[in-house]
Amino acid sequence: MPVRQLPEQVVNRIAAGEVVERPASVVKELVENAIDAGASRIDIFTDGGGRRKIAVTDDGGGMTRTDLALAVERHATSKLDDEDLLRIRTLGFRGEALPSIGAVAKLAIATRHASEPHAWSLAVEAGVKSAVAPAALSQGTRVEVSDLFYATPARLKFLKTDRTEAEAIREVVRRLAMARPDIAFSLAGEERSPVTWAAALPGAPGQLTRLGDILGADFRNHAIDVRAEREGVIVEGFAASPSLTRANALGQYLFVNGRPVRDKLILGAVRAAYADYLPRDRHPVVALFVTVDAREVDANVHPAKTEVRFRNAGLVRTLIVHALKEGLAREGKRTAANGGSSAIEALRPSFAPPRAAEWDWRRSPSFPVGPSPALQTAAAIALAEPGQAAFDVGGPTADVGFQDQPSSDLLDRPLGAARTQIHETYIVSQTRDGLVVVDQHAAHERIVYEKLKASLAKNGVQRQILLIPEIVEMDEATVERLLERSEELASFGLAIESFGPGAVAVRETPSLLGKPNAGGLLRDLAEHMAEWDEALPLERRLMHVAATMACHGSVRAGRRLKPEEMNALLREMEDTPNSGQCNHGRPTYVELKLTDIEKLFGRR
Repeated sequence: MPVRQLPEQVVNRIAAGEVVERPASVVKELVENAIDAGASRIDIFTDGGGRRKIAVTDDGGGMTRTDLALAVERHATSKLDDEDLLRIRTLGFRGEALPSIGAVAKLAIATRHASEPHAWSLAVEAGVKSAVAPAALSQGTRVEVSDLFYATPARLKFLKTDRTEAEAIREVVRRLAMARPDIAFSLAGEERSPVTWAAALPGAPGQLTRLGDILGADFRNHAIDVRAEREGVIVEGFAASPSLTRANALGQYLFVNGRPVRDKLILGAVRAAYADYLPRDRHPVVALFVTVDAREVDANVHPAKTEVRFRNAGLVRTLIVHALKEGLAREGKRTAANGGSSAIEALRPSFAPPRAAEWDWRRSPSFPVGPSPALQTAAAIALAEPGQAAFDVGGPTADVGFQDQPSSDLLDRPLGAARTQIHETYIVSQTRDGLVVVDQHAAHERIVYEKLKASLAKNGVQRQILLIPEIVEMDEATVERLLERSEELASFGLAIESFGPGAVAVRETPSLLGKPNAGGLLRDLAEHMAEWDEALPLERRLMHVAATMACHGSVRAGRRLKPEEMNALLREMEDTPNSGQCNHGRPTYVELKLTDIEKLFGRR
């Protein structure tokens, strides 16, 4: 078959396959055009999941008659003044959206520019353009797309249900609304109730208001302000505290120069920053905005402009990790689970007492049927003092030790003064305006972990040589895995060597761990190493080792502590960064304010 030039309509349909993947792609392109036009309000309406109809109306600058006629031609755009693709400052720049949409659907545009006496309209059906005609519109632009993919019926087979497509559209609008809190958005359609996001004030407060409206009150209540700047790169935004997590990474919203993107580099940086705070199966909720000079980022990587490439990717990653870690360390003692509200909900009785108006005391099982002199006489004899002696079994036998009245200065400390230990696991302390329940193992685990990190960064971990090496037997594959990482383990003070097939000799252990169970420690380390990727940075691998060692070297649940030890643990928690949760993401303490307790008992 000879080489030939494809017809323009076929070329447009091929281009549409890249740009117009689904109805959400159409909404994205049209809303981005409205944002680039300087709109202060954008209204989106969809029907049939966007397949039957999509309408986007804005109050932006609009287009003149000449610009409207040219806008539906391929690679025609008003967003590249000097044809410099290395300095893109708008969301759109390729000039492919409108002709691609018109190639596979029925497209109708009405627009009015301030210099025109009235509005103008234009229609495109399956790539065939109509003449420009006068129209009625006060300002801005209105774009309607109907019968999407009617010109390419094969594409309809790949669309999901109307509800699924409508949810994809909602997610696109949510991301664009988060990127521009200064613009009011409304989204309506038969698949959903109308949603409106009013324009917010400029700056961080307005940004948090918009994020809270979209991501929910939980995010607003637990959002941590993060910011870092270096060499012209600015990273700012909000990150949720470590207790507000998701089962996947869909709660991570990333923006580069106002453009929503899905970048593996940024996602990896977020995961690295939260490594000390979250379990491996949980993901944080963040909204990060990266501002960088347009020449330092390439937005012309993907036809849908959902990916970018940075000239100095290492700097961007470092800034993101630094900003998140600094914010998390600043708010390290605050987690959602530490607050009283979640604890109160867990403790609140599930039953509701009957209303006073509905309760007849005469129907109570305790209602006396009548006076009984014989019963009164027997009760008087049974309840006499000598008769109660048989029930005197002494004081409480539970493992609860109550301390004397604490000193005033301890009550003023953030975690208060230790009053008792219950079940040899939880420390109950009293503050000036409430009480705190501490998980002694989780708390000490975080303390040991931070000490290991500090010791490693300063002068290496102090070791203790075992008088008699401890021999740990395991399968040969596990032994080989441990020996391959022996140098990394040695940097943490754990010296091991081969002791024949299927055995390892432990000669040195970190001093911070005291007398650890070497067998359990090595087996846990081997399990973690089996999940490591060779590309995982050495620092991350070392932190995994430190976390495992801290778990084995901390105060175990079931150990009875003296009052001095409990108070010492509380003071160390106050001085330790990130002490609000252990290395696995669990809360280390729960604080109940006196007002919360009074609410629990109906006193407020």
